[in-house]
Amino acid sequence: MKKTIITIERQYGSGGSNIGRLTAEKLGINCYNRQILEMTAERCGIAPEYLENAEENVPTSFLYSLLLSANPARTMEENLPLSDKVFLMESRIINEIADRENRFVLVGRCGSYILEDKGCFSVYIYASPEFRCKRAINEYGVSNGKAESIMKKADKRRETFYNVNTGRLWQDKDQYALCLNSGVLGDELCAEIIVRAYQEYNSRFSD
Repeated sequence: MKKTIITIERQYGSGGSNIGRLTAEKLGINCYNRQILEMTAERCGIAPEYLENAEENVPTSFLYSLLLSANPARTMEENLPLSDKVFLMESRIINEIADRENRFVLVGRCGSYILEDKGCFSVYIYASPEFRCKRAINEYGVSNGKAESIMKKADKRRETFYNVNTGRLWQDKDQYALCLNSGVLGDELCAEIIVRAYQEYNSRFSD
């Protein structure tokens, strides 16, 4: 069976998570987002809230070098900072899902990089800062005075996590098959476009 793996990277407040869910519903397949973090937390025996902070808290290369030199007797993986361990564990879980399921949507977690060799269809969702702040206030319950600051910090964490772990630039649209402005198109139309574009793309490589 032809694999249907759609990965979605998204700016904070762009609605990427909801678009991923809508896309999966239209295709009748599973959507994985926070579930990956929860699976990782279960394997590590750590609360998801604790791992969530480590997930995008990437250490500097200087601190990483100090850590390695401080205890060279430990294995490479044992020496890794928690954020790197989280990435490795999430990567394993994501690949396990890809081996088990032929069709699913994955939101975030560097999915476009991890699943690149499996022929995933990568999507990037973005929107204007004004639109994203408004969404954070109206839908996420963020206070008006903190929306912009939270948006910038969230984007910076996602960007750093992606860039460090993949060696690529998170906002480089050339690396994605499809980039959509949800502020202009809306969630529903974005999902419809993803489904239509993927089906057309997939048909070109079938048989």
